[in-house]
This record gives sequence, structure tokens and C-alpha cells, in this order.
Amino acid sequence: MRRSRVIGTTLACAGLLTATACGGSDDGGGTDGPVTVTIMTWESPETNKAIDAALKGFSDPNITVKRLETPGGGYGDKLASLTQAKKLPDIFWCGNDTEQQYTSQGLLVDWTKRVSEGEGDFKAANFVPSAFENWKTADGQMGGIPALLNTYGVWYNADAFEAAGIPVPKAGWSWDEMYDAAGKLAGKNGAKHGLVADQLTAGDGPFTMGMYSLSAGGAAFTDNVNHPTKAEADATYVEGVTKLAAAIKSGAVAPPGYDVSNAPALFSAGKVPMMFGGQWLAAGFQTDKPKVKYGFAPFPQVTTPATLSDSIGYCTPSYTASEEATYKVIEYLSTKVWSAVLPAAPVAPPAYVPTQGSYFDALSKAGQPTVIDTVKADLATEKTTGVRFTTQWASQVADLTTAYWQPILNGKKPVDELQVYVGKVNELIKSNG
Repeated sequence: MRRSRVIGTTLACAGLLTATACGGSDDGGGTDGPVTVTIMTWESPETNKAIDAALKGFSDPNITVKRLETPGGGYGDKLASLTQAKKLPDIFWCGNDTEQQYTSQGLLVDWTKRVSEGEGDFKAANFVPSAFENWKTADGQMGGIPALLNTYGVWYNADAFEAAGIPVPKAGWSWDEMYDAAGKLAGKNGAKHGLVADQLTAGDGPFTMGMYSLSAGGAAFTDNVNHPTKAEADATYVEGVTKLAAAIKSGAVAPPGYDVSNAPALFSAGKVPMMFGGQWLAAGFQTDKPKVKYGFAPFPQVTTPATLSDSIGYCTPSYTASEEATYKVIEYLSTKVWSAVLPAAPVAPPAYVPTQGSYFDALSKAGQPTVIDTVKADLATEKTTGVRFTTQWASQVADLTTAYWQPILNGKKPVDELQVYVGKVNELIKSNG
């Protein structure tokens, strides 16, 4: 889900497809007549094959479900071209940011009333609350339905911890313990740094650091990633940044700009003792079988647990031929398809809680107890913060992050400059309403 990062590889709506083939269904009448509901995913060929097999179980005499082939890369570019041409499929995989931006522009069907007041079990009360809330716009609309969740934590090399005489990370461990372990593991067995934490040192870093202040009773970097009214760096937040900068200076943590493209491979080979990452890596490790004994632990905390919230889901263009038919297929995807697909590819827990059992069963059969424990702990954590702004002007914040956040962590700017950075982010929030 990669909304950006998770579920497998981002694929394109294929170059082999014509815009018409990728477009929303136009061959089937309204709610009372035959309708073809089209679907576009960014999944791998193997996952798409499993989705196709599961969709064969969908049965409605008036609805035909057709998944559009999407080989290759550039899903985002294809989505943009289909959006401009008004040829979006009836259901397409989307991240939280796309859903927020498209909904605010009136491009998507608002499912709020159906999922809040609908009959049966497929309703808001059966979704993970944080996922559901994050998909609402400022005015309460919901242009998509969350499907799968990203949960995050720290992957660790248990062999390296044992060799260094350090207890392996577990729920409740502290940020100080993490940095101390990283310092002891740096420079050993071919590992230059003890911890690779791209989520702290790259563009998402200011948001990820919000976990520190939230855990200490302070405020996250922003009050809301979808419709922010302010950014802030309170005393606890500054404390967290100061500790991170010190850990980078000592070499315990990899600095901003560190090439993380092969971090999972280096982790598998024992060259990276710890790294921040998501649960989706478990599926890859099951296949690649790292040479080291490894585990997955919740993020460290100051006094109480805090974590990140992130999810992907389904979106539907406002010009879909039949909202009724499309919603029936979305409900089938959420209640039946993932239960059939995840046992073979346990990449992420579903946002629809009644179907999460298949995901955890698959991890149990694969012998991944620490992944199960950490994902469950993550899902139960009440203090959460989003991973990035989903606003249309988010790229301007990214530019500020490059100019301030990373130089602060590298020691090229003092930590005091954090307030200058926050002030400029607040200027952007104010100027964009």
C-alpha cells in the first residue's frame, strides 16, 4: 500500500490501455439496469491475480466487475491524466492525500451518509476509528473508503542486540534506550550507523517527531494534517529534536541524505541493526528470508504510547455511472476480497475490523509474532499523528523542511531555528486559508 509506501509496488494504469478503457463505466445505465463497475489498482501482478480470483465471488445479475490492467510504473501520472480527461475508473486505489484533495475539488462521490447510516455491518463503527476520521474533509465529507492501514515501528536485528548484550526493543522502551542502543551498535559488523530512521530525517521527519512530544504530553507538529490550523514546536518537541540531532552527530543515527533505497536489503544482510519502517516489510522478509534473526517493535515512548496514522483506500469519481452499484463492489472488496487476498500476501491490516483476522492468521502461520504484537499495539494506540500534510500546498512545506529541518539535524543550523521553520509553515497555513 504504498500511498505511498505500503502495499507493494505502485503500478501504472497501463500504457497499453486507452484512456477509454481506463475510464469510468459508461456502458451500463443507472441503478436499475446492467452496469459495469471498473477498478484500477496499483498492486503487483500476483496480488491483482488474487484480487481477480476473489472478485469472481461477487454476484449481482445487474453488475459486472472489471479490473483494468495496470502494468508498469507511474500510477500517479496515469491518475492525473485520467482525472484531467474525466475518464477515471469507478473505483481506483488512492492515498489519503489524493482523497482529501479530490474531495475538496468536488471530484469524488461523498460516501459519508451511506457508510454512516447504511444497513448491515459495513458501517463506520466497524472501521479503525483513526483511519475513518482521517478520511473526512474539514466539512465532514468522505470522498473514499479506507481499505488498508500502514502501521509503523522499529525493525531490529536480534542477533546484533544479543551480541552487544543489549535487551531487544519491546513495547514501552524509551527514546533514550533507542539512541543508546544505536550508539552501541554503530560501527559493528559492517554497520556504519546503529539506526536508519528516514521517517525522522527526511520530508516526513517533522510529523514523525510529533510522536515524541505527544508521548510526553505535549503537542504534535500540527493539529491536523488534512486541514491544519497551526504548526508548533513546544518544549517537549524541541527536546525530541535536540536528542535526535545529538544522536546523528554521534553517528548513532544515519543523517539526513543517507541513501535508504537498499536499507531493507542491508538490514537482511545484518549491515543495519535497526531501522524505522512499516509492517509491509514483513511480507518481503517472508520471501527473502533475512540472514539474521529479526523482530519488529513499537516506536519508543517518553511516558505513553504514540504512533503514526496512515492508510490507503478506494475513491470514486463523481461521474460514476451508478453510485449504488459501485458502493456494492466497494463493500464486497472490504468485506470479502481482502480476507481472500491477505493470507497469501499479508502486507497490511484492513481498516474494516471484522476482516483483520485473516491478516493476523497469515502472520501467525508465517511465524511473525513480533509483527502481530506491534501491529496490534499500533492499532490500539490512542495518541496518533499523520505522516504528512495532505493539502495541495504540501510541497511548499517540503521545501521549507529541506531548508530548515535537515540542516538543524545535521548541525548546520541551531535547534533555535526550529521556531523560524515553524513560523514559516504557519505563514503557509494562514495564506492558504
